[in-house]
Amino acid sequence: MENIHIGRKVARLRELRGIKQETLAESLGISQQAVSKLEQSETIEDTTLARIAKALNVTSELIKNFNEESVINNIQNNYDNATGSNGSNYSCTFNPLDEYRNEVQENKKLYEALLKEKEEKIALLKKMLDGK
Repeated sequence: MENIHIGRKVARLRELRGIKQETLAESLGISQQAVSKLEQSETIEDTTLARIAKALNVTSELIKNFNEESVINNIQNNYDNATGSNGSNYSCTFNPLDEYRNEVQENKKLYEALLKEKEEKIALLKKMLDGK
């Protein structure tokens, strides 16, 4: 397969991985400007590409063969498979609102425990100050 603008592929994969140019630059031991220049390059040496691939936690082959249209088709196929042939979604095995309520209750309990601990510390400090 022809390597069409490897730099753009690196940039897109970096973005999809949620990695900033500065972070990639730090991983490679180069400047952010150097990463920007690499991403504008039509070709990248294999040794450099291997270092970039390692930093992005992908293979050099994945970068060379990356095709955004294939990714979009893959996502669409996965969505179609998840919704079933008749378009109906698989049902959740739990109620998200119940989960949310449980988390809110847990946070409330933690907050109340922290508040009680704070009040106890204040009472102890007052008692210590009164004793002096």
